[in-house]
Amino acid sequence: MILRKTFLTLFIATIVLNSFSQEKKSLTLEDLTIKKTFKSESVDDVNSMNDGIHFSSLKDENSIVKYSYKTGEQVEVIFELNEVDKCPISNFSEYTFSENEERILLTTNKEKLYRHSYTAEYYVWDFYTKKLYEVSLKGPQQVATFSPDGERVAFVRDNNIFVKTIRFGTEQQVTFDGNFNEILNGIPDWVYEEEFGYNKAYVWSPDSKQLAFVKFNESEVPQISMPIYKGLSPEKIDNSLYPSYYTYKYPKAGEKNSQVSAHVYDIKTKTTIEVETGDEEEIYLPKLEWTPNGKDLAVFRLNRRQDKMEILYANPFTGDTRTIYTEKNSRFIDENFLSFFTFLSDQEHFVVASERDGWLHLYLYKNTGFKVKQLTKGEFDVTDFYGFEPKKKRFYFQAAKTSPLQRDVYAISLDEKTSINFSEKEGTNQAIFSTGFKYYLNYFSDSETPTEVTVNDKKGKIIRTLENNSELNTKLENYTLPNKEFFQFTNAENIQLNGYMIKPSSFNTNQKYPVVMYQYSGPNSQQVANKWKIDWHYFLAEQGYIVAVVDPRGTAARGEEFRKCTYMQLGKLESDDQIEAAKYLAALDYIDKDNIAIWGWSYGGFTTSLCLGKGGNLFKAGVAVAPVTNWRFYDTVYTERYMRTPQENPDGYDDNSPINNVDNLTGNLLVIHGSADDNVHAQNTFEFTEAMVQKNIPFDMHIYTNRNHSIIGGNTRTHLYNKIFNYFETHLK
Repeated sequence: MILRKTFLTLFIATIVLNSFSQEKKSLTLEDLTIKKTFKSESVDDVNSMNDGIHFSSLKDENSIVKYSYKTGEQVEVIFELNEVDKCPISNFSEYTFSENEERILLTTNKEKLYRHSYTAEYYVWDFYTKKLYEVSLKGPQQVATFSPDGERVAFVRDNNIFVKTIRFGTEQQVTFDGNFNEILNGIPDWVYEEEFGYNKAYVWSPDSKQLAFVKFNESEVPQISMPIYKGLSPEKIDNSLYPSYYTYKYPKAGEKNSQVSAHVYDIKTKTTIEVETGDEEEIYLPKLEWTPNGKDLAVFRLNRRQDKMEILYANPFTGDTRTIYTEKNSRFIDENFLSFFTFLSDQEHFVVASERDGWLHLYLYKNTGFKVKQLTKGEFDVTDFYGFEPKKKRFYFQAAKTSPLQRDVYAISLDEKTSINFSEKEGTNQAIFSTGFKYYLNYFSDSETPTEVTVNDKKGKIIRTLENNSELNTKLENYTLPNKEFFQFTNAENIQLNGYMIKPSSFNTNQKYPVVMYQYSGPNSQQVANKWKIDWHYFLAEQGYIVAVVDPRGTAARGEEFRKCTYMQLGKLESDDQIEAAKYLAALDYIDKDNIAIWGWSYGGFTTSLCLGKGGNLFKAGVAVAPVTNWRFYDTVYTERYMRTPQENPDGYDDNSPINNVDNLTGNLLVIHGSADDNVHAQNTFEFTEAMVQKNIPFDMHIYTNRNHSIIGGNTRTHLYNKIFNYFETHLK
């Protein structure tokens, strides 16, 4: 009898223990910030090999592995640091093959400068000599690039361009006038890098005999200084008692830009000629590209108002130019024009993107500038262009054709008889095609599915799954997670807007929940999309909030009119739509209409600040992180693209400035900024809060020492989210 009781007791205890072991976990803020528990894995640094049947990928920052497209399996390790005799480096973060794949350029010891730029040390691995060569020992370099024949490497050091001849180990200096905050050769200034999205302003000719580059003269560009304190993570010991100051050139709206000029350097004669770009001084030169046959240098010239883009063909020996193509727009040229432009391998055509029919579509032109035809048609936006397959005469692209929330991969033939949608799953699909377009890697996710990477053939059939995030999916089963639901509502002007809600896992329609609205709202941005993302909003939802996100007018993938209706008055329609979204939410049965908050970062901080000034008593709290508070404080390229200059459009700048709307500001406002924000200067916050002080309007403020626009480093991001969370806890519950 005693034995039976003992057995029964053990049996019950086992059941209880198993029930506890199966109990799901609640996610924590640390899961989302420090531990990165829900980070999905992917297949990064993919390069298609020349043969079109293999691709390579970086592994563990010390080796490059070759894979077969046909099987998706590893074929060989192409390069491994551990096998290099007396190797001078322990890892590398990037690699590039020479065009003939006989050499590899390795990048190591990167030191970040701005958003895209960095200094680094570069090394060349030669497959035949089995030796690793340093590109230069005379100081850190930038933007090192093989010549097409693989015999040389161009790079920038201290704002000057150099060419390293690998065989002889010699350095050839191309420019001599480079100087910080004055002359930059081959690398863009701050505003070009930030707003045109690149870090290299030179390009090799196809025959490797010439080097074209842009020179930036920023001598007359106004500069700004930021104090740098001792701080921690990293700690700057030299600033223990007195801060240092970082001073750099930053052209604010309406102020002087860099004077730019295009040049061509001849490797053999060591001579440089300047390219004729016209008499107009107020221009941008955001792109250089050689025609495939190397006879001409294509120079992209954009006027300051950014409503006219011209492509000039330059004679690389004389500098004479002629205009081949002109794109005009009544408002501004879509920024994708530069990234989508492609010379085709047939050496006879190029592809451009244009919104001339009200949607962003692809057009085919002869290299002489004559239009052949419109390639894509319909009420949808093309969102990426992958290239052209000569054999089947097909163009490959990504588009938001089915829905603005979705991205699919397509092909269309030149004769339009063949149109293929490669994407079988509804969600977000992106592709990396092989050389020759026989295969592609498809990156898929939706709101419930972490990234899946597959190898697909030219018909779209999946050959092999490279990454399905099985470990993450297993991990997710052990957690109690909120529910994400998409919704739509119609604003007062009868325009339908897209949004989603994240509801607590214990959601009950009979309860009333406080709401935290998040938005970015910037031109051509998109937050509401059917793709995988678990961020700290999921933590907020599990703490008893409903998180709501709405894309207002001005955002992406809904045609030119929707995208550009905010022109000349940034903030007005976006804040109107967020206020209407709040009213829509307040009318729902399960929403606590007296406890609605809104927050955002950067442009989202700008919109948040406006909403509290325009929304009456609708918002009980708001958090503005790194907000723009008057577009007069922001840079020329971005601001003038959407607003023109303050001299042309003073009311547009001032009427929608949070600084000028503090009189009616209600609710509890927390403003957060990094003291070393090189993008949206802390000046925005200081001037905004000063306006509130003088109007006797209460607010809260927090400054993060030495942090840039991202506000990261050490424990900073966790502290920031805790700060915001506690603010909502204080004012909404």
